[in-house]
Amino acid sequence: MKKFLFIVTILVLFSSLSVAQTLRFTAIPDEDTSRLQVRFSKVAEYLSKQLAVPVKYLPVKSYNASVAAFKYNQVQLAWFGGLSGVQARMAVRGSKAIAQGEEDQQFVTYFIANTSLGLNETKEFPSEIKGKTFTFGSKGSTSGRLMPEFYIRQQTKKTPQEFFRRVGFSGDHSKTIALVQSGSYQVGAVNYKVWEKQLSQGIIDLTQVRVIWKTPAYVDYNWTIRGDVESVFGKGFIQKVQNALLEMKDKKLLESFPRTRFIKASNELYTPILKTGQSIGILNK
Repeated sequence: MKKFLFIVTILVLFSSLSVAQTLRFTAIPDEDTSRLQVRFSKVAEYLSKQLAVPVKYLPVKSYNASVAAFKYNQVQLAWFGGLSGVQARMAVRGSKAIAQGEEDQQFVTYFIANTSLGLNETKEFPSEIKGKTFTFGSKGSTSGRLMPEFYIRQQTKKTPQEFFRRVGFSGDHSKTIALVQSGSYQVGAVNYKVWEKQLSQGIIDLTQVRVIWKTPAYVDYNWTIRGDVESVFGKGFIQKVQNALLEMKDKKLLESFPRTRFIKASNELYTPILKTGQSIGILNK
């Protein structure tokens, strides 16, 4: 009996060690979650090979959930938006932004409108959308909420609730496009990469919805890693993860983000996001 209990104890210890040595990552649910499961499971396979440790993708249902998973060490690595990355690094001291897509240096938001409004694309902020119904994406989205709200306030000197007749939050960029295309909302703010991807896939009907304005550029998405991972995976592990991301060359993997390639990032690059979030009351000062 004692021998049996000893063996069980050893197995439990080995099981716990195995779990502890599995690198888990998540990603903000900026598109349909079923698509993300397929997309990031392949990324997990790639990272497992590159890092020589088990890597698993943990899906989450919201932007806030991705930050919470990171905060409570349910995941040690995450593909965040600019705002959620700042929130996560504020919550976990020592965490680092280690990579971003090449396109994330100059990201933009598209303002889209149902064609029934008769609006065309303009270089100036479209003041004609005043009094219309408007949907953001997720409340925690950089491209779907933070930056469009910043520019709405800057250009109109009003809050979105004051400027529009009704304001909503779709939850993700795919839903924003669908809601504006269907006419459920007249205008919306959407991640330009999701728009371009869905346009190329034939999901968007340009007879029903079109781009009417593009915001100025800002920095956005990033891979962020907890600063304490090296206590589990060993010294130099953060550099290994960064290298694995920078060396990702598989076009199918990169297109699923979609990004051309990943480049180095740092916490300092996202200071403008921090200051913008503070200026409109989303982040604490």
